[in-house]
Amino acid sequence: MKKIAVISSVLAMLFVVSCNSKKEEKEEVVKYAVTNPMVIDTSFTKQYVSQIKSVRNIEIRSHEKGFLQNIYVEEGQSVKAGQILFRVMSSFQEADLLKAQAEVKTAEIELQNTKTLADKNIISKNELAMASAKLQGAKAEVSSAKLHLSYTTIKAPFSGTIDRIPKKLGSLIEEGDLLTSLSDNSAVYAYFNLSEPEYLNYQMNVKDRGDKQVSLLLANDETYKDKGNIELVEGEFDNKTGNIAFRARFPNPDKLLRNGQTGSVIMTIPIKNALIIPQKATYEIQDRKYVFVVDKNNVVKVREIKIIGEMPDLFLIKSGVSNTDKILLEGVQKVKENDKIKVEYQKPEYVLNKLKYKAN
Repeated sequence: MKKIAVISSVLAMLFVVSCNSKKEEKEEVVKYAVTNPMVIDTSFTKQYVSQIKSVRNIEIRSHEKGFLQNIYVEEGQSVKAGQILFRVMSSFQEADLLKAQAEVKTAEIELQNTKTLADKNIISKNELAMASAKLQGAKAEVSSAKLHLSYTTIKAPFSGTIDRIPKKLGSLIEEGDLLTSLSDNSAVYAYFNLSEPEYLNYQMNVKDRGDKQVSLLLANDETYKDKGNIELVEGEFDNKTGNIAFRARFPNPDKLLRNGQTGSVIMTIPIKNALIIPQKATYEIQDRKYVFVVDKNNVVKVREIKIIGEMPDLFLIKSGVSNTDKILLEGVQKVKENDKIKVEYQKPEYVLNKLKYKAN
């Protein structure tokens, strides 16, 4: 009987403890952290897809028809300005030059004979003028023949790197055929596009546009070691895209960058009175971003936001909320619209200091 009494007492105690625990759990209320968007002066970086071009890149084509007699360079070879690259067989051009030179000598003899007859008034002065003009024409033919002969030797117009050579030794070359391309990679241009609003912000806020220097993110996600300078803005917008092209010039002493590469230009954009919120306070549905705004009665309301930029841990807000709104900071995945919640307010400065990123 004593054992039964003891067991009953233990069970009664357990029941009381269990009831108290449930009561405490029931009384425990979850509080959600809320804060305000913060207004600060800061800057953020934005990436623009870019196309990299050599400062000079040309196609080298044949001026004359003939057989490709000599190839003096290799694909990918660096060459100096004036260096001979190709030679086209010049037999026809040499023959034309000899013929033109012979016609000059004939014209000189005719002019001399005509001058003698003109001095004796046997022929008119007009015939003398015609003979003189014939000599000038013959000399012009010699100059033309020499020019065509010079075209059979193709030289590099500037120092650079040889591209692919599609024609092989002995190939029949037509006038205008592509022999190779030549790129001057001592520096490169990175072309990138800005939208009309971005262009207007850049042009109208000269003092606040930041440094003209930009960085280049390469295709392997490595940042190029040298900074570039913005040099050019095109004269008109593209009607199809509504964008305008900018150009940045980057030094290329190691010849790492080549014509035709891709990358991303990274611009640092300063912004005054920027409205920022922590990224963890947002959620996304079908590429649209939302926050939960908590009203004066602590009722949760959904609000769509537009962003103009982002930094680590932070979004820069264009529209949707103001710095007087209270937004849900934690528990975004646990609540739904029109829920009434208990809140714990945290100052924006305190929230910002807890993030990894500290705004400037």
